[in-house]
Amino acid sequence: MSILPNRLTRYQKFLSFMLKYWNSDLLNETTSNALEGESAGEFSDYDQSPEELVDDLKKMGPTYIKLGQLLSTRPDLLPDNYLEALTSLQDDLPTIPYEKIREIVEDELGSRISKAFNWFQEEPLASASIGQVHLAELRSGKKVAVKIQRPGIRKKFLEDLETLEEVAGFAANHTEIGKQYAFDDVLAELKRIMLHELDYLREAENLVTLGTNLKSYRRLLVPQPIPDYTTSKVLTMEYVQGKKVTSVSPLRKLEEDHTALVDELIESYLKQIISDGFAHADPHPGNIHLMDNNKIALMDLGMVAQFTKKMQEYLLRLLIGLSKNNGEEITDILLEMSERSEVSTEKEFRRHINTMINDSRNSTAQDMQTGKLLIQMNRSAALNGIHLPVEVNILGKILLNMDQIILALSPGFDLKDAVRRHVTKIMQDKMVNELAPEEMFSALLESKKLAENLPERINKITENLANNDFNIKIDALDEKRLTDGFQKVANRITLGIIIAAMIIGAAMMMRVPSPFMIFGYPGLAIIFFLVAAIGGIALSYTILFKDE
Repeated sequence: MSILPNRLTRYQKFLSFMLKYWNSDLLNETTSNALEGESAGEFSDYDQSPEELVDDLKKMGPTYIKLGQLLSTRPDLLPDNYLEALTSLQDDLPTIPYEKIREIVEDELGSRISKAFNWFQEEPLASASIGQVHLAELRSGKKVAVKIQRPGIRKKFLEDLETLEEVAGFAANHTEIGKQYAFDDVLAELKRIMLHELDYLREAENLVTLGTNLKSYRRLLVPQPIPDYTTSKVLTMEYVQGKKVTSVSPLRKLEEDHTALVDELIESYLKQIISDGFAHADPHPGNIHLMDNNKIALMDLGMVAQFTKKMQEYLLRLLIGLSKNNGEEITDILLEMSERSEVSTEKEFRRHINTMINDSRNSTAQDMQTGKLLIQMNRSAALNGIHLPVEVNILGKILLNMDQIILALSPGFDLKDAVRRHVTKIMQDKMVNELAPEEMFSALLESKKLAENLPERINKITENLANNDFNIKIDALDEKRLTDGFQKVANRITLGIIIAAMIIGAAMMMRVPSPFMIFGYPGLAIIFFLVAAIGGIALSYTILFKDE
């Protein structure tokens, strides 16, 4: 009996939030930025303050806090003071009492904290929407960061997502903007990502994979998990001492040149996307830490993106087009990788893309245009009935976050030049890798299969040709429908000629005297005329109302 009131409470909470912000200047300007690409930093006076928005999201629960965190990484949508306030959602949330933390850790590890660790710090290092991080020391003397999942968080996520799914489904089915942006598909992807983030075993696997892929980058570090101390709700990993890149003091920026560090970070992300097909999908400044030894640590791998080989090729070509500012090339690639609806307007989409590329020429990192450009392209595609794959938006989000990191560490860094240089190098490496023995062996196996089957297939073709049994099927044309159409046209023409002949014959017979009269006219002529008139009317009705 409590299920219905609980659901009504969730709807009431969601509707109250929407009613408060639906007609607000903040939402209107945010929508304007999303669709038209105006600068979010120009707007400052709104009915709701940044602190009020943060408090409302906290009251809404963990799912909405997570959405707020995603918004905090979008400077293309919100003003700076709102971004700063939403950033507090990343690690400034109510803490879980230590007694509850101790209970969860001991239940998950099957051992008392005092036995598992030399010491376990009661005060958390950070408290986020999904978990809380504590500093501890293993029996071996190694310092570790222990992330503990909030109790009951999975149930709360699923409840909130159920409400959002129903609203998104309604919007996708009954509103034009919901159809354009496929709200239900977006939410389904968000649900998949959030459920993956709730599984710390999966995150541990992600840390290992990314650490292996990036081991050649000496300035980058991916903290590795401690398997024996990790479960689906407790993640223990190497402790990294550093601070967010956005928290670096201005004095340190002046004293140290971070250009080489940023360049290596950009190269590593390009490698993840177009070479490895496995990328850290949430590299916002809160997850990128600058260490005391001037290395960068990539944190929080709950959210990763995986790209197929075909998609890697598309994104490689897209990045090359972006680095060259070639609007036509970019449009061709986007159309090649997209799906189109019946009402798609390719010409308008092509014009939009070329305008965006021309406007973005000669932009610097401080303008933060690269990632924003891709996201605006995605929106332009949606408005023109063209559905780009979700990987394009993921790439846009990653580059948008890279823009912020560049601005924090090396504002004069030329991202487009870096993309051009590294993409060329990665493309050369991919071509070399494709010549590796294992790749060549795969090609040889395919050639072997072709060589084995070729004689038999040639024999069948020549035998069918000799027996006049060789047929070619073409699906481009329905010959039956075509011949039926020709037959119908021929029949209509024949019937029309017969009707015309009957009318002419009836007119000529009018002058021939006859004892059989109808309405004072020769009877046979009137009969022919009436039959022709009825036939003509019937034929006209069929042509006008029945034919497809």
